[in-house]
Amino acid sequence: MKSMTRIKTNQRLWTTVFFLAAVVILAAVTAAGILTEGYAVETDFSQRNLSPSRQHLFGTDWMGRDMLARTLSGLSLSIRIGVLTAAVSAAVALLLGTASAVFGGKADAAISWCIDLVMGIPHILLVMLISLACGRGFAGVVAGVALSHWPSLARVVRGEIIQLRQAPYILVAEKMGVSKLQNIRRHMLPHLFPQFLTGLILLFPHAILHEASVTFLGFGLSSEQPAIGVILSESMQYLTTGKWWLALFPGLALVLVVTLFALLGERVRRLLDPSSVHD
Repeated sequence: MKSMTRIKTNQRLWTTVFFLAAVVILAAVTAAGILTEGYAVETDFSQRNLSPSRQHLFGTDWMGRDMLARTLSGLSLSIRIGVLTAAVSAAVALLLGTASAVFGGKADAAISWCIDLVMGIPHILLVMLISLACGRGFAGVVAGVALSHWPSLARVVRGEIIQLRQAPYILVAEKMGVSKLQNIRRHMLPHLFPQFLTGLILLFPHAILHEASVTFLGFGLSSEQPAIGVILSESMQYLTTGKWWLALFPGLALVLVVTLFALLGERVRRLLDPSSVHD
C-alpha cells in the first residue's frame, strides 16, 4: 500500500515538474523573441547564405539575417498570437456554450446551428476568409483564428452544463429560488474550470499552426514581420539550391513548440483531475 502511494505521489510530482518546465521554456522563448526583434531584421550582405556555425547556429539567409534570431522572433510572435486568439476563442465558447445549455429552446437551437455551421467549414479556409475580410495583417489573423476555434470547446461546455443541470444540488438550488446566473457562477463554473482550462490550453497549438499556415499561404501576417509562416514561405525557393537550414530549423522549432503546448494541456488535465494522473 505504501509503495503504491509513493508511486502515485511521484507520478503527480513529475507531472507538476514537467508542467512548470514547459511553462518556463515557452516563457523564455517568448521573451527571447521579443528581445531579438531588432536583431532579427538586421541585414549584413557580407554574411549572406552562411550554413550553420558557431557564430550563426541556424545559419543566415540570402540577406545575411541571423536565422536563430528570426526563428526566436517568429516563435515569440506565434505564441503571443496563439495566447491572444485562444483566450478570445475560449471566452466565446464559454459564453455561448453556457447560454445554449442554460436557456435552451430557441437560444440552444440558434447557437447549435452556429456551432455546426462553423465546424462544417474547413478551419484553414475559414481563417483565410475572415482574415481577408478584416484586411489581413495582424488584425486579420487574430480575428480569423479567434472566430474559428471556439465551436469544439463550446460544445464541450454545453454538454457539461446540460449534465450539471440534472445534479441534485442544482435542482435543490433552483427550487429554493436561486437564479440561473447565480447557479452558473456559484456551482457550474467551478465544476467546469478543469475542462475549460484544459480546452483553453489545447487551443494554443491549433491557433499557432493555423496562424503559421495562413501566413505561409500569403493570407496572414505581412512579409515585413519575421513570422514563422513568412520564414518558411520565403525559404521554399532556396531549398533547391541547397539552403536546407532556412526551412529545417524554423520548421522543427515550430513543431517542438506546438508539441510542447499539446503536452502541457495533457499535464494540466492530469493535475486538475487526480483520478487521471496515474493513467
